Amino acid sequence: MSQPTPPASFPVDAAAIDQAHQLYCQLTGQSLRLAFDRERMWFELLRLGYSLQDLRTVITYLQREIRSQRRNVGALKLSNLLQPDRFEEDLQIRRVRLRTPAPTRPAPPPAPAGSIAEQQQGRQRALECLRQIKAALR
Repeated sequence: MSQPTPPASFPVDAAAIDQAHQLYCQLTGQSLRLAFDRERMWFELLRLGYSLQDLRTVITYLQREIRSQRRNVGALKLSNLLQPDRFEEDLQIRRVRLRTPAPTRPAPPPAPAGSIAEQQQGRQRALECLRQIKAALR
């Protein structure tokens, strides 16, 4: 049985870590210092190839879920957010299409059946049926 391939590694520099941390603080309204342990967690997440846009997507998704009371506020705790397996799961859930796509074009109207005279006769029969139903309801 083969082992799963590890995710690709991407080069990460201090500026990328700082940008990610600042974005997190900005989106969550927190002011957390970037200590070594937090720097290491950011490094590990960014090294897996996640972008600032992915981070923004996950945070806004979690905020919406928290406001809807489907998630606990602890989901936005930095040590929880930066766990790669949780981050990936939240990112994938956010990308799931929950609504059916809008139809690309409305269905064409049905083709007229028969000649104009036949259509007129059908209308007359329908009107007569409606008159009979109306009379029966009285």
